[in-house]
Amino acid sequence: MSLPPDDADRPIDPGPSWLGSKNGANNNLTGSGLSLRAVLPNAITAAALCSGLTGIRFAIEGDWERSVFAIILAGMLDGIDGRVARLLKAQSRFGAELDSLADSLSFGMAPALVLFLWSLQGLPRFGWFAALAFAICCALRLARFNARIDVDEQPHKSAGFLTGVPAPIGAGLAFLPLYLWLASGESLFREPIVVAVWVAVIAFLMISNIATLSWTSIRPQRNIRLGAIAGAGLVFAALLTEPWWTLAVLSVGYLALMPYGILTYAKVRRERAERKRKPGPFGGPLPE
Repeated sequence: MSLPPDDADRPIDPGPSWLGSKNGANNNLTGSGLSLRAVLPNAITAAALCSGLTGIRFAIEGDWERSVFAIILAGMLDGIDGRVARLLKAQSRFGAELDSLADSLSFGMAPALVLFLWSLQGLPRFGWFAALAFAICCALRLARFNARIDVDEQPHKSAGFLTGVPAPIGAGLAFLPLYLWLASGESLFREPIVVAVWVAVIAFLMISNIATLSWTSIRPQRNIRLGAIAGAGLVFAALLTEPWWTLAVLSVGYLALMPYGILTYAKVRRERAERKRKPGPFGGPLPE
């Protein structure tokens, strides 16, 4: 009878497939941990996480302005870390998982708690359920994103669109009643029923299959690009002078563009279907 193998002779369990890339690419992990170039983007992600959680602390203290600004700062940092990772060629599964966990806390749990402390606690039962629905839908959206990382067939992504409202934008949209309340002082925007319904709508949009615009799907024409640069500068100036009205207008503008994204993606789908029906040079369908 043979003895069981020593632990050193046991094959290393590769673990779940989502821990590593499908094609076996370098994950920027060394024997002692992360590679040096992967530290910076992950540090930015950690800073975004701390910023989002600090927003909860400000909300507990009743400092709503600083609470919202902390979560907005988390969104800005979240938009930077991925670009820094690509610039340094430091993408890793570790970074992707850390980013998802940070997003779930900063853009799911933190906004839910802030909105509950600000307004939803006026509805002891349904207000808490609305906050829970938002946090859960944000987590489900991020889980769906992680599950599709290695999926080859992603119609929305291949066309330059996103599926549903991204988590950082969802958090920003959920704060729309808070923006309007800070800008106008009107008590209507703090009504728990109004806020609960609004939060439920945004939660649904985050987990929906609606095609939404991404930066890659926005291609301004050459004759308006200089105007777009000037407009971006004016928006930044407006954020400095009238931040709450500007954030409210940006939120409404994003919602107004959602039908355009749906129609544009429908046009892309029709064009792809037509290309598949047309015969190619050798009798087969035309390549996409």
